[in-house]
Amino acid sequence: MAAKKSPFFDTATTLGKIVAFFGVSALSGVLAAGLMVPIASLAGSSANAGTEIFDALPASFKGEPIAQPSKILAKDGSTIATFYSENRQPVKLKNISKIMQSAIISIEDERFYEHNGIDVRGIARAAVNNFTSSSQQGASTLTQQYVNNLLVNADVVNGVDRSEMTISGSKDIADKAREAKLAISIEKEMTKDEILEGYLNLVLFSGRNYGIQAAAQRFYSVDAKDLNLQQSAMLAGMVQLPNAYNPEKYPERSLKRRNTVLAAMLRTGAIDKKEYDKAVKSKLGVKPKEVKSGCIAAEDSAYFCDYVTRLITTDEAYGKTRKDRENLLYRGGLTIKTTLDPRLQKEAAKQSKAMIPADDKSNIGASIVTVEPGTGNILAMGQNKDYVPTDKNTGPNTTINFAVEKALGGAGGFQGGSTMKPYTTMAWLESGRNMWDRISAPNKKNYPASFRWKASCLPRGYTTVGGGWAPANAVSGYPSSMTVDYGLFNSVNSATVAEASKLDLCDIAEGTERLGLIDYDNDIDPATGKKSTLGQPISPANPAFVIGSARITPLAQATAFATFANNGEFCDNRALTSVTDATGTAYKVKPVSCEQAVSPQVVADMNGTMTKIAKQKVTKGAIDYPISGKTGTNNGANSTWFVGYTTGMASAAWVGRYDKQQNLETKNKVIDGIARRWVDSGTWASPLWTNYMKKVGDLYPTESFGKAKSAPKPPAPKKVEADDDDTADSASSETSDSKETKEPKESEAPKATATPKPKGNSGNTPNPPKKTEDD
Repeated sequence: MAAKKSPFFDTATTLGKIVAFFGVSALSGVLAAGLMVPIASLAGSSANAGTEIFDALPASFKGEPIAQPSKILAKDGSTIATFYSENRQPVKLKNISKIMQSAIISIEDERFYEHNGIDVRGIARAAVNNFTSSSQQGASTLTQQYVNNLLVNADVVNGVDRSEMTISGSKDIADKAREAKLAISIEKEMTKDEILEGYLNLVLFSGRNYGIQAAAQRFYSVDAKDLNLQQSAMLAGMVQLPNAYNPEKYPERSLKRRNTVLAAMLRTGAIDKKEYDKAVKSKLGVKPKEVKSGCIAAEDSAYFCDYVTRLITTDEAYGKTRKDRENLLYRGGLTIKTTLDPRLQKEAAKQSKAMIPADDKSNIGASIVTVEPGTGNILAMGQNKDYVPTDKNTGPNTTINFAVEKALGGAGGFQGGSTMKPYTTMAWLESGRNMWDRISAPNKKNYPASFRWKASCLPRGYTTVGGGWAPANAVSGYPSSMTVDYGLFNSVNSATVAEASKLDLCDIAEGTERLGLIDYDNDIDPATGKKSTLGQPISPANPAFVIGSARITPLAQATAFATFANNGEFCDNRALTSVTDATGTAYKVKPVSCEQAVSPQVVADMNGTMTKIAKQKVTKGAIDYPISGKTGTNNGANSTWFVGYTTGMASAAWVGRYDKQQNLETKNKVIDGIARRWVDSGTWASPLWTNYMKKVGDLYPTESFGKAKSAPKPPAPKKVEADDDDTADSASSETSDSKETKEPKESEAPKATATPKPKGNSGNTPNPPKKTEDD
């Protein structure tokens, strides 16, 4: 859409015709040096006509908010990033050095405190010069310049085309006329000091740096109140031609202009000869400090920053259109307070990069995201890549945020692998069963195509697997009969599937939805029937979801597991704690929202097993406070996980491929300088989580988890011969663990057994990962 044209400059309008009249009234004195003169100083019939026209010009206009930078702040108040279309930091006149005030008045409007908005003497001087010399002089007062800047700002906000003029360039008679009338009006409404303060906060100094505070910081790394004489003179000299007098680009030109300002200050008595002589001999002494706009300057917090900006620009609470929201972000002076803990964030980024270097040729991504149980606050969101816009999103640079969904700048989730198994355990316990219950779970047990998997929420009340399904375990040697506790501890696929076969798949899927999980492979919007990047709750139509076929995000998984850390209370995650604009207006943000989603006893029973996983399998004694969690690895190990937690923080560590599904177990695949044939959660994800928690885990509460129920004491055994399967396992997981809990070493670990992909029908065919177990 074409930019709007201001009616003031359109000769087809009545006002435009009035303005055009001035062009033929010049000889009568209405114009002098290109500026409207007070009517009282004019004479003649043409002047009388000019008086009437001048009186018809508007004496006021609708002002618009002045653009101010927005800031994203961390939990401790430190600045994560700044956003601006105009870098401006408004300050009171008392916080602008007196010498700076004198410098700008001396060079731009030495009779500022004497005139009523326009300077007749200045006009006369400029007129004589312009009629008798090839050089041109202006006669705009500071008040007129202030008006002009206000007009430009208003037009920018309203989309009016100002391409035919610049703040410091030539303006036609219409511009001058309007400035004059408005300047006189403003002088009646504002004090001189108020006008000077407004001008110094509004005027352009260079590039996108507006106002004296931003300029002082940009070129001298000091506050406006601390500017000295030579610094003030240099900055005052810039406003005439901001880019031409930039001291970084044109130091000689800038120095000459600064000395011109010093001479003006000497002439007006703002400084004496001694001060002038000392200042004019000094060097420019520039000490530049650039405040970059946007997340690219947020360093280790860049991906969290990107996530926050997308929360703002996709939420209608911040504007009806995306353009409105972006305008608010870049011009509205927002103060966006967030949940980010800089201590955790720094370590999350550091450990992610240490685990897999950003420039590793394997192009593996590594990420860790932390959520606080009891609030849902996102405390950290770090990854190993560098936040640099690129078309390829490969190599060391990408803007893809591994932790979140595609609609908010993410990769769209990854197969959860065995981190999804606790949800089947949860449904098992919620059905009234126990962790010590025994199940028959032989490896590659066949569930034929005729097997009806109960799914009461589906139209038929069940689902089937076309071609049947015989899920395999990644590691052989497990007993065919085991307790639920043993199966979860050892992440046995056949055990989880056996449990699911006795449950209602809808109960398991509903449990994942209760804890906020979304499957980004399930991307058909039920309302429209069209594909969507938003994803849908996990569908029970595909039984393979119980061992990790669904594509979920690390942030969602950390949020869900925070429920297990918080006695079953689920809290929706959030990144914003407050948002206010420059006027103090507060915007609605997501509040802390929690509800009891799981029974505390169910959670305690699960933690009884997952604490052993975290202690014995993952950290191996490296952490001495209570921890719990679950490992996960999918097909080809292109997605490896450990989601672990204390009572104070839940963190999902993910390592894998985000750009394409490439098998990371290919023989001699070189990753981080090592040729590997066996990759699982223990290769990177578990060490990443462990290294991170060793540094920050005790910064938040590390209390004990609830007590798991104990298995009832069995009656005294009768003297009968034990079945082979039964002797391989007992009702006590502590006993059974001693046989098959030692995680195989990398050099000893067998390759994962591939599970044939079942042939499907009617959308009920599961697509289980070929590698479906962690160990």
